[in-house]
Amino acid sequence: MQLEIQKELQKKANPENAKIFQRFFKTGPSEYGEGDLFLGVIVPKIRETAKNHPNLSLYYLKKLLTSPFNEERLCALFILVKQFQSGDEKEKKKIYDFYLSNIKGINSWGLVDTSADKIVGEYLASRSKNPLRCQELCSVML
Repeated sequence: MQLEIQKELQKKANPENAKIFQRFFKTGPSEYGEGDLFLGVIVPKIRETAKNHPNLSLYYLKKLLTSPFNEERLCALFILVKQFQSGDEKEKKKIYDFYLSNIKGINSWGLVDTSADKIVGEYLASRSKNPLRCQELCSVML
């Protein structure tokens, strides 16, 4: 089942941009974004789509974060960041945990730069930094 948000992003797709993004984001064999696909949607259009779905549930955000399309994962992260920023402490903890449990889909510098400092960094700012130790974080990533 395709989500409404996915349909919106596909309407904004640009095949020429997709070709460029495939190369730019290093999606070839043994590269960090190996296997990632692109719709060719530019970031302002992704942000616009995210703003149309501010209350998307974690269930549907997980579907986006496991998408092969980078833009769908980026859109999910824009929504997660906004939800984190407006959430209470309980909601922030829930989003922080969700983020770490779905970290495999956050596999490029563009996705990390959009979200890591705003969710993980902000959550840990006044807490122990132990979760950032490789043995802790690496076990989550595997």
